[in-house]
Amino acid sequence: MAKQDYYATLGVQRGASAEEMKKAYRKLAMQYHPDRNPGDAKSEAKFKELNEAYDVLKDDQKRGAYDRYGHAAFENGGPSAGTGGFGFEGGLGDIFDQMFGGGGRRGSERQTGADLRVAVEIELAEAFTGTKTNVKVATRLSCDACQGSGSADKNASADTCSTCGGAGRVRAQQGFFLVERTCPTCGGAGRVIRNPCRVCGGAGTVPRDKTLSVQIPAGVEDGTRIRLSGEGEAGGKGAPPGDLYVHVGIRAHSIFQRDGANIFCRVPLRMTQAALGGEIEVPTIDGSAAKVKIPAGTQSGEQFRLRAKGFSVLRSAQRGDMYIQVAVETPQHLTRRQRELLDEFETEAKTHTSGSPEHEGFFAKVKEFFEGKS
Repeated sequence: MAKQDYYATLGVQRGASAEEMKKAYRKLAMQYHPDRNPGDAKSEAKFKELNEAYDVLKDDQKRGAYDRYGHAAFENGGPSAGTGGFGFEGGLGDIFDQMFGGGGRRGSERQTGADLRVAVEIELAEAFTGTKTNVKVATRLSCDACQGSGSADKNASADTCSTCGGAGRVRAQQGFFLVERTCPTCGGAGRVIRNPCRVCGGAGTVPRDKTLSVQIPAGVEDGTRIRLSGEGEAGGKGAPPGDLYVHVGIRAHSIFQRDGANIFCRVPLRMTQAALGGEIEVPTIDGSAAKVKIPAGTQSGEQFRLRAKGFSVLRSAQRGDMYIQVAVETPQHLTRRQRELLDEFETEAKTHTSGSPEHEGFFAKVKEFFEGKS
């Protein structure tokens, strides 16, 4: 007897979302669950069909294979089936065993929980000192009702999977090649639950949100990934959990720009400050202030280095350097008195030609250029 289309079994359209399929499966699973229909063979068969259909369609890879090949994608997949009479024993069969892990001869495998990813964003000052932050993660945790076993009867043992014979893997012949994949019925476990837990539907895990405290070390860089072992999704039926990866982003700062362990700070100077020289006070990333001596005649773009005033180095007591880059600012909206003083300054500058060497050198070259043309 031909199998019913998996989508029709769940009562959903082919383009249904994962959430739509989950809702449809839960509703029908409750309706046909053997506990609610004791002794009803038809309900028990329907319940098995629902589990088979949902097991395939909830997995993106399995669903993709089913959409392309239908039920044929999962047929002839027993531990000794699918060879099509070629008899891959002793020679070529050993090669496939090495490539794919031994097929029917390998033991059952437990499906480790999925790894998860979460992003956090911190301030530059927090990246300098290190910080502790809380992250909320949407995950799957071990089911309390069945203690992660997936079975409604905690003392009952799971049955050997009839599809893979307990191997957890199935083989199928595709042309000349023998392809091995995870068993679609047991999900690689090699065993199936006879009486699934009503809360988790036999998965052994349930969707939950959890909040974790994450320690971000001093010196962390933008884009750093922190791994929290065992904090990912819980593994089904007692399998180990996956990991959680925290991706750290650092907000741009209004004063400082970071380059590895060094920090750059652009400081505007008044024209008179640059000409006369003096001392300025600048902030540092650790919250203190540092004094910088500006020599008379400082030009725009010059840098001043403050040793060990930069960023903290990851997993080290060292610090980088801080670089002050000055930008000489031309005054705007002059008062009458300021204009008078600058006029006097310009008149005086014309009679003392050593005050602006770059200016004078450039226009000397310009003069030579035009004289050469004549």
